[in-house]
Amino acid sequence: MGLSGRVPHRVDAATKAGLLDLLDEAVDAGWPLRRACHELELGEVRAHRWLARRARGQLADNDPGGSPMHGLLAEEAAAILDLFDEWGETDRSHRKLAHRGSYLGRCWVSPSSVRRVLFLADKHFRPLPRPGRSVRKLFPDWVEYTPNSIWIYDTTHFPAAGMAVLIIEDLVSRKWLTEVVSVEETSTQVELGFTAALQAEGLLARVEARHDDGRVDLTVEDETRPILLAVSDNGPQMTSGSTREFLALCAIAQHFGRPHTPTDQAWIESLNGHVKAEYPHLLAIRDPATLRAELAATRAKYNAVRLHAGVGYVTPNDEHEGRGEAIRKARQAGLEQARLHRLAWHRQHRQDRPIQEPHDVG
Repeated sequence: MGLSGRVPHRVDAATKAGLLDLLDEAVDAGWPLRRACHELELGEVRAHRWLARRARGQLADNDPGGSPMHGLLAEEAAAILDLFDEWGETDRSHRKLAHRGSYLGRCWVSPSSVRRVLFLADKHFRPLPRPGRSVRKLFPDWVEYTPNSIWIYDTTHFPAAGMAVLIIEDLVSRKWLTEVVSVEETSTQVELGFTAALQAEGLLARVEARHDDGRVDLTVEDETRPILLAVSDNGPQMTSGSTREFLALCAIAQHFGRPHTPTDQAWIESLNGHVKAEYPHLLAIRDPATLRAELAATRAKYNAVRLHAGVGYVTPNDEHEGRGEAIRKARQAGLEQARLHRLAWHRQHRQDRPIQEPHDVG
């Protein structure tokens, strides 16, 4: 019968008949009914009630709820099943199907009634196929994980000033390179930002050298000799033809994250989030000129003062200029020196303490 432990509150007629047959065998063998019920973990009162119902041929339970006055009529249940056959592939929901019935003037029922009728009729909506899991595209093999090799950029918004701010960050060192505050989000802002960042990092000379030897050709996809890699999402100002042509002229390769997957741009998303969370006064600025000045000051503090967890708790300037590894090693050496100093101090002071006799303990 597939039962273990106490008999459930509701069992089917076949299970009841099997339990009563076991009780009959036990009583015929000389067992008291109470003891047999105890061994089967069946209540004695229930056993007497089932015996009386077996005598009347009514072991099967009635449907729960009795016969409510507001129960669905047979024609309403049939209308629900017809709606499912006609509109199930379109609506794909018992809630929508309930409203579809009243929308068409064929039945007026609640969503729970539709769900119950479909469940009893073993009707199920076919869920929409889920898109397959995409895999993040890896950076090209020629990319070196060093400062000024991978830049990432994105646009964030400051609603009080009505401005969109394009920010460029060095993905490796987490240095905030530059920002462009504008009311527009076009390829023009991308060109201005990259021009300013290339000039600030001293890379314009390398761009000009590419033009001198004629190695930049817009018609050829050559990713073996770019200056750096520009990572971004799929915004229209990033994917536009003007942006592509400008970056190609600068020998900068593009790398796009997956659509609707902001974690592919987690580095720049983190920067935008930290700036707005740690400097909330920026969100209250209404004057664009003031916002530009405050962002410049914030950038200087972010790069030179704030310790960044992503680069081992040094400042982005330290990591960008090659001092990060030495600072991290100095900390490890300092931790070890402090540990040895504490050990020596405790050894010295432990020897100076008087040795306690057993009767002194406690």
